[in-house]
Amino acid sequence: MNTIYSSIKGLGFYVPDNIVTNDDLTQYMDTSDTWIQERTGIKQRRYFTPGKDTNASMATAASRMALDRANVAAKDVDLIVYATITPDYYFPGSAFLMQRELGLEGIGVIDIRNQCSGFVYALSIADQFIKTGMYKTILVVGAEIQSTFLDKSNAGRGVAVIFGDGAGAAVLQATTDPDHRVLSTHLHADGRYAEELYVRDPGSSREGRWISETTLAEGNYNVSMNGNAVFKHAVVRFMEVINESLEANGYKAKDLALLVPHQANIRISEYVRQQMNLPEEKVFNNIHQYGNTTAASIPIALTEAFEQGRINSGDLVCLAAFGSGFTWASALIKW
Repeated sequence: MNTIYSSIKGLGFYVPDNIVTNDDLTQYMDTSDTWIQERTGIKQRRYFTPGKDTNASMATAASRMALDRANVAAKDVDLIVYATITPDYYFPGSAFLMQRELGLEGIGVIDIRNQCSGFVYALSIADQFIKTGMYKTILVVGAEIQSTFLDKSNAGRGVAVIFGDGAGAAVLQATTDPDHRVLSTHLHADGRYAEELYVRDPGSSREGRWISETTLAEGNYNVSMNGNAVFKHAVVRFMEVINESLEANGYKAKDLALLVPHQANIRISEYVRQQMNLPEEKVFNNIHQYGNTTAASIPIALTEAFEQGRINSGDLVCLAAFGSGFTWASALIKW
């Protein structure tokens, strides 16, 4: 009997029309284009258009593109694995809403919350389902609308300048071809650092209602981030999890055709690239265009890399992410 693997057959992404430059942010906070670019590498980001874009609608648009490129009909999808920390509703998750928009009532959906590692976690889940033979075609999605929870004031500028909105998707299908497949995925987390990057409210474990005058007054619905702690852990965990995937499959960094990191901060990506002795052309970055789109950043970047001819058949491609939780993950793919 042939061994079953999973392979990425199609990629797609969607970003809102609304371009917000660094200069645009100076309307709300004391900042500058130079200050933001030096610290993050970001020049602009996209914000959703109310009344037009939703988390689920952006994911649907990205998924339709991925399905079209894979030459797969929506009706052939067996499962949706959907990563987001900014769902349209507190519950149910946005996967249900996207399922409805695609007309796929009846198939299973999985909503996961693994922040910036969300897409790689989702890819890993889909990979396992396919390798067991349970499903043949799975939509893997990462989507975020983050512009609505940002504190666009001087108090919140350290976070607000970083994040943007968007969605990306991949069609994963079963294959028996060992030369074109997901080789392995590697998932990690360390909850000891949960409060170094988090949004505290609304949460269920408070006295009284989830959203109250006290909650609003305390401002705990804003993102709280210890930037130094995040950076220090990120540069270590990125390299660890990339090397873990390479070693698990008998490769070295020089064998990579392309590393597609989560688009968190250009300084993190550059540090990792230099420490791993990778040339610039082997690391894909588009953070300057879209900012940090959390679970959407890797599928957006992966799609653009493919569109630009940076990924070709037989290439060894590594996806890697680090984010709130802390969580970090990688996937090694033979394209």
